[in-house]
Amino acid sequence: MTTLRTHEEYKEIAAKLTPPSMSFINGSFRPSSDAETIPVTNPATDELITHIAACTVADVDFAVEKARTAFDSGVWSKIHPSERKKVLIQLCSLIEKNAHELAVLESIDSGKPISDCATIDIPEIIHTISWHAELIDKIYDQTAPVGNDAVAMVVREPVGVVGAVLPWNFPILMLAWKIAPALAAGCSMIVKPAAQTSLTALRVAELATEAGLPDGVLNIVTGSGRVVGEAIGSHMDIDMVTFTGSTETGRRFLRYSADSNIKEVVLELGGKNPCIVLDDAEDLDKVAAQVVAAAFWNMGENCSAGSRLIVQAGIKDKLMERVLHHSKDWKTGDPLDPSNQLGALVDKVHFGKVCEYLEIAREEGHTLLLGGNTSDGCYVMPTIFDGVKNSDRLAKEEIFGPVLSVITVSSYEEAIAVANDTEYGLAASVFTANGKTSMRAAQALRAGTVTVNCFGEGDVSTPFGGYKQSGFGGRDKSIHAHDQFTQLKTIWIDLTD
Repeated sequence: MTTLRTHEEYKEIAAKLTPPSMSFINGSFRPSSDAETIPVTNPATDELITHIAACTVADVDFAVEKARTAFDSGVWSKIHPSERKKVLIQLCSLIEKNAHELAVLESIDSGKPISDCATIDIPEIIHTISWHAELIDKIYDQTAPVGNDAVAMVVREPVGVVGAVLPWNFPILMLAWKIAPALAAGCSMIVKPAAQTSLTALRVAELATEAGLPDGVLNIVTGSGRVVGEAIGSHMDIDMVTFTGSTETGRRFLRYSADSNIKEVVLELGGKNPCIVLDDAEDLDKVAAQVVAAAFWNMGENCSAGSRLIVQAGIKDKLMERVLHHSKDWKTGDPLDPSNQLGALVDKVHFGKVCEYLEIAREEGHTLLLGGNTSDGCYVMPTIFDGVKNSDRLAKEEIFGPVLSVITVSSYEEAIAVANDTEYGLAASVFTANGKTSMRAAQALRAGTVTVNCFGEGDVSTPFGGYKQSGFGGRDKSIHAHDQFTQLKTIWIDLTD
């Protein structure tokens, strides 16, 4: 874990930064083909950080060409597995060496609190890349039991050229979730970071080249989703796309695939995740702390946020007293101040969207228990509304802000029914002291990750993705993520005379 520095030290690092401003293609920075740029501002201060390249379809074509050349040449896809591992481990060393710079760059670009960037996101990207790097020479292919007249080998081969389209809420961590397994498998990549948060992806790509990654293997193409994202999704020479973002945008990538070369598509999409607290839950202080973290961590800009608190009536008053107490610990302010647990929302557009939901909640007549206020700098204070019904917009739609909706139920059966009454199915939590009940709930909840007596997403060894409209085609993290960047090939050898 990275040791936190002081507020003044982080401001000093920020002042000395030279943020990247061009796309990174074929091992070097380059402007967009028409020299157009996009301004990048610090959401907490509205200050201009830099301008990044507003890439065009021609830039995507160029990046794909270089990625294809690199892949077909075998400079990465066909080298010895131990050599790929060595490069990725060296990349981890360089990220660690530049950890404070990357953490500050992430914070000023996205509004995320420096405490999270420095102690969670940067250590986790190192762990994710090193985990997949170590997996490279430890996965064995198979032979099938076909009798003595043949040998049937089942082998993995890299899928080819991969397009990755990233969200803005965890920029550097989502980059790691995509590039670590894809590069470990031997693929070449074109990555489109979110237009709001492109800076750390560009810096990591530069470090990857310094670590020895061949030119053309990892390309970062910056710009808008309308131009760059669509061009990646529709490209005839991209073999696979992995996307994390909204369900609405995910549908577009399925259409792009169908209308182009039927490329493989893996989608990690939205969530409206339930957090169930049953009457028999114990240690309500611990439960409340977990409920608050689930709702407010990363300013609620988290697809697995526990934004629906489904609490059984018999325990509600005691629980809510503690939830309100623990909510006061989540201090909001300057993201570069390590004493703040919450920073700014990512930009003014998203800030406006969350503010609209606060107004909707008031119009729907919900009881405001905490917060509901905002301030300049895209700050939304931790907010709790009571008296919410599962049919209300506040409970149905993904707000992506620090807003918790409290829904009261009378029984275990009602809690499960309400939890599953959603178009999403990414994550869920249940708090109960009864082991049998916890297992029953884990089996009944229609979600890709179910946590018991805690909030979380597992670790790098566990797959992450969702049911229903929360996901499609695969999972992030774990050996399953590694495998989805490969193709299976059967090699049949006839041994008969």
